[in-house]
Amino acid sequence: MSDKLVAQASSLPVEPERYELFAAPVYDFTITRRDFFKILGGGLVVLCLLDDALAQGRGGGRGFGGAAPQEISAWLHIGEDGTVTVYTGKVEVGQNARTSLTQVVAEELRAPLSSVRVLMADTDLVPFDAGTFGSRTTPDMVPRLRRAAAAARESLLDLAAEQWKVERGTLLVADGKVHHPPTNRAITFGELTKGQKLMKSIGGDVPLTPAERWKVIGQSIPKVNGQDLVTGKHKFSSDIKRPGMWFGKVLRPPSFGAMLVAVDTQAAEAMGVTVVRDGNFVGVAAPTEHLAAKALSAIRAEWNASPQPSGKELFEYLKKNAVPPPPSPAIEEGLAAADIRLERTYTIAYIAHAPLEPRAAVAEWNEGKLTVWVGTQRPFGVRSDVARAFGIPESQVRVIVPDTGSGYGGKHTVEAATEAARLAQAARRPVKVVWTREEEFTWAYFRPAGVIEVRSGVKKDGTLTAWDFHNYNSGGSAIRPLYDIPHQRSEFHQTRSPLRQGSYRALAATANHFARETHIDELAHAVGMDPLAFRLKNLKDERLRAVLTAAAERFGWGKSKQSEGHGFGIAGGFEKGSYVATCAEVQVTHRQVKVMRLVTAFECGAVINPDHLRNQIEGCLMMGIGGALFEAVRFENGTILNPRFSAYRVPRFVDTPAMEVVLLDRKDLPSVGAGETPIVAVAPAIGNAIFDATGERRRTMPMV
Repeated sequence: MSDKLVAQASSLPVEPERYELFAAPVYDFTITRRDFFKILGGGLVVLCLLDDALAQGRGGGRGFGGAAPQEISAWLHIGEDGTVTVYTGKVEVGQNARTSLTQVVAEELRAPLSSVRVLMADTDLVPFDAGTFGSRTTPDMVPRLRRAAAAARESLLDLAAEQWKVERGTLLVADGKVHHPPTNRAITFGELTKGQKLMKSIGGDVPLTPAERWKVIGQSIPKVNGQDLVTGKHKFSSDIKRPGMWFGKVLRPPSFGAMLVAVDTQAAEAMGVTVVRDGNFVGVAAPTEHLAAKALSAIRAEWNASPQPSGKELFEYLKKNAVPPPPSPAIEEGLAAADIRLERTYTIAYIAHAPLEPRAAVAEWNEGKLTVWVGTQRPFGVRSDVARAFGIPESQVRVIVPDTGSGYGGKHTVEAATEAARLAQAARRPVKVVWTREEEFTWAYFRPAGVIEVRSGVKKDGTLTAWDFHNYNSGGSAIRPLYDIPHQRSEFHQTRSPLRQGSYRALAATANHFARETHIDELAHAVGMDPLAFRLKNLKDERLRAVLTAAAERFGWGKSKQSEGHGFGIAGGFEKGSYVATCAEVQVTHRQVKVMRLVTAFECGAVINPDHLRNQIEGCLMMGIGGALFEAVRFENGTILNPRFSAYRVPRFVDTPAMEVVLLDRKDLPSVGAGETPIVAVAPAIGNAIFDATGERRRTMPMV
């Protein structure tokens, strides 16, 4: 089964713009039939290895599939000392999932927060998980762990009732103990379980704590391991050290797609390092990072490169390599009914993830089993990739994620894990590979560039009549508008990309909202209406109306007087089940844009930790400023021209505006993800404010 079919067969929907999950593997270190017999010589060889695990390892599941276990013990264990260990395949990449998951377990189990420990992303210990992406940690893991903790609580009540021979209804659970008020007795969780597993299944009717009785969920408790992070005690993948560990470096081509023709490694080998040549892969392992880099620079390689498109022709190239949409009679009918018709094109550049921690991995082989410590958002996906690369069962690969120094969707595939494993295999010792910043900027995948074409129609009274929206290459996330438009079509068109591309925070929702909310603003001005009033006139969705109204009210929309070079903009959005609206104030001086103030209203159902949710929203706002104003990957003929922070502009402290966040806490709704959606309204709000300040419409990201 192909990667694409595996993904489609999974219960987890995979958006088409997650290009990295459908791409061919970067490495294949399996032995060919010819090489196999060269190694073994003549004779009869009988192989009976193709079990299910090997088939999955080589067949390309890419970490999809697998039913969630229903036993309490798969998700939660109570030790004799009362420590509650929670197991999850989700990873911590800065979104503070460890704290929110601790809260929900403590709430349902009635356990002290200090007694709960969340063990994350160790493929030998935790249940299968497709990955930490798509804002799925909260909507998937929170209800699952709440049910597991509630089931454990009910099991503890059963154990206590049986042990004390009392009516179960006379017992209650609080502070990590089961209490029997009539006799004033209490017993700790650890004393009840004696450290044994709770083998009961998690029933579908397990009673959960209603929102009005929450004591822990909804509170701004501090980060559970905050002190370790601040003091540097907490270790990330790049901090891992193993006994006898060496350091690895990999030879990179001069441009994308270049093929290795010849290589001379004699000078490097003379330095006492391990040199590996395996197909197009060339790497070295050495006792020190400095020696590894020195040996790599001594390798002489000849590459065969072919001409490739460059940034100057990017958008023309994307359109040229896509199938144009067919005519639509319904759209033409809607346009004919309009008093004003607009046709505009919007473009979005490639941008880099620029994570704080570049890709990093440590690999160690031991008696045929491979253990990899790696910073990734998909530990089970990396396990699949590594197993397939070496042609071994996934059961022989263990992936541990100590925590990842940010990912933003850019660490779903982490080739550093396979590179470290191949070098460790040759060096016969643990090997660490940490990509340089230049490698991260060049060989990681980028947020897809795109061209978006919009045709629309509106009546003089501000009623939308037609909407024809076409996204080329960026993706289809949040592509359909929530505005009430009788004749509409919104389509995503895949095309050929000159650069490697894949998932980025909020996927194509950022591009689609930029084009849509900019175009809506253009329509509002075309009919002479206030941009907020125009949106509300054409909007029935109450949740989007609520965040637009809340943001505008806090911002003081329509109450501030405009001075020279000052402008105000508004934009609303939705994605991953949550809703956002952002108001922006900008100052434009000599064509320099300064974002002065951002006010964002956000609604994601019931809020688990208000303070940490605000942190996520503010992080999205800052990241959104970068993509809106100045982040762009420059490239020419297969070579990245700005592969370092000195040439690739990210937001800095000087770019930080005054930020206000309004949370709409809907305890009547399930909690959904919040780490992505707040970014989608930033760029259009800023762009609309620039137009308000200057009269100049920016239709390209970045805008300056």
